[in-house]
Amino acid sequence: MFDTLSDRLAATFKSLRSKGRLSEADIDATAREIRIALLEADVALPVVRAFIKQIKERAAGTEVSQALNPAQQVIKIVNEELIGILGGETRRLRFAKQPPTVIMLAGLQGAGKTTLAGKLGRWLKAQGHSPLLVACDLQRPNAVNQLSVVAERAGVGVYAPQPGNGVGDPVQVAKDSIEYAKTKVHDVVIVDTAGRLGIDQELMQQAADIRDAVSPDEVLFVVDAMIGQDAVNTAEAFRDGVGFDGVVLSKLDGDARGGAALSIAHVTGRQIMFASNGEKLDDFDAFHPDRMASRILGMGDMLTLIEKAEQTFSQQEAEKMASKLASKKGQDFTLDDFLAQMEQVRKMGSISKLLGMLPGMGQIKDQINNLDERDVDRTAAIIKSMTPGERQDPTIINGSRRARIAKGSGVEVSAVKNLVERFFEARKMMSRMAQGGGMPGMPGMPGMGGGPGRQKKKQKQAKGKQRSGNPLKRKQQEEEAAARRAAAESAAPGGAFGLPAGQGGKDFELPDEFKKFMG
Repeated sequence: MFDTLSDRLAATFKSLRSKGRLSEADIDATAREIRIALLEADVALPVVRAFIKQIKERAAGTEVSQALNPAQQVIKIVNEELIGILGGETRRLRFAKQPPTVIMLAGLQGAGKTTLAGKLGRWLKAQGHSPLLVACDLQRPNAVNQLSVVAERAGVGVYAPQPGNGVGDPVQVAKDSIEYAKTKVHDVVIVDTAGRLGIDQELMQQAADIRDAVSPDEVLFVVDAMIGQDAVNTAEAFRDGVGFDGVVLSKLDGDARGGAALSIAHVTGRQIMFASNGEKLDDFDAFHPDRMASRILGMGDMLTLIEKAEQTFSQQEAEKMASKLASKKGQDFTLDDFLAQMEQVRKMGSISKLLGMLPGMGQIKDQINNLDERDVDRTAAIIKSMTPGERQDPTIINGSRRARIAKGSGVEVSAVKNLVERFFEARKMMSRMAQGGGMPGMPGMPGMGGGPGRQKKKQKQAKGKQRSGNPLKRKQQEEEAAARRAAAESAAPGGAFGLPAGQGGKDFELPDEFKKFMG
């Protein structure tokens, strides 16, 4: 959603890096570019003015003028001020001292409250709670049935005594749900309320009545992150009419500019607590202002990536894989292990989203967005078409075996060959890292490969490739080098997981560093 803003800010900072010192004119020009970027991203004007004022005041101070690298200081200032706009510190849910904790969802129709109730319920269940979803949206057709289906998919309880579709008293349902939750030992009650297409007196009165009936510990305002400036106006109306404690952003994976979502915390004084960034029930997490600011500035989000990995990979499995890789040349690490690791990565979510959390990936986000997720499924199909013996020892896979595997998995023979070759390369690299060899080619760093002996060897190799002093011979060498480059460029690139380009309709190939870690 924030791609346009990220691109504009990246271009602004790039022009700063070439300057040793920043003049007042440089600061003004930078502030102007940032202002344009924020306005184009649909950030509210009062927020933009406050943001730019803070940046100019801090950029003109001693922290930049006396810095060794002024450009980095400006980026640091923008990052800190962006965190401030997004709410500062992460805000956690407040739980009642005596359960059940009551959480009321409010917002306009179409904001995604019902689906979000299921996402929040699933998230709370993963935290060790026993949530209950309460169907108080008795206005919208099929809202009660939708909440029941969502609750079943999320694996949480639901309280829906009224059929809805305009029938029933939502205030009474909300009141009765508290006793029901106590009886069934649910420690969290999530009340899904009705919305309207726009702010009106009936909507506000019903929301206020439900609030008074259940005395919620948290009132969360659910806002569609794609509705633009109206998000701020709606948030202010709900704050003044009903009151809310926190904000939940839905549809954060949309392609709208989304700057209005950045404005809500600053304008209303209520922090963003959760963000929904996909259609699946697990596309939901707590909102961290510092991590979102880091993503917007193209610095990635390694903490979220690590958390996802910790939730997916068990410590015992990780130690088991590490011991296999630490064996001689990693030969204990088989294609079965490779497949298991790949399936674990898939459980973490979309590979495109995972790669987007890595620092610097903004430079190739178009390729990442075009990544064919089905390449993983094709790779799994190839491995599952092998016999147990072939998975244990891929060196026995000859021409006839490759043909059989390709036929069984529905791919070309070359795809099987490429997969096996890349598996050997990845295993060799991961084994070297597990044994303390580190990343190959990192010069002069202990334990990282590429030490002094390697450097001298490379220098000797370079000396052996010196250009000839004979003009005719030198010309011949240059022509041969040009021919080799042309041949390399004309060679068809492989797919992201060892599949030929074009298989699956995509030509994007992941960088080698990522190919080798996909397992």
